[in-house]
Amino acid sequence: MSMSESERIALAARLHVALRRKHGRVTDTEWMATNAEYAAEIVRMTRAHAVETKDEDLYLLATRLEQAMEPLARAARLKAAGRSDGSARTSPPKYAPGLP
Repeated sequence: MSMSESERIALAARLHVALRRKHGRVTDTEWMATNAEYAAEIVRMTRAHAVETKDEDLYLLATRLEQAMEPLARAARLKAAGRSDGSARTSPPKYAPGLP
């Protein structure tokens, strides 16, 4: 099930508050909820800090953000690959069967 943008913003806000309180890190909540690349970096940094400090709650928030951002990350990967509809590119046939 995909999260709405407002649900992603709420999750990003929870992570922002936790990072600010526990790590002194300030993040951009709206950017985190709408930009898959920025969110992936926040997840990476959060997990590193969570492992270092043995903070399971912070680690779980990072995992939830990663899961919430997966549809946007997938769309960004498809766009980068030149496909916006999710379908695979196919090459035109080199010949048409049944034609001389």
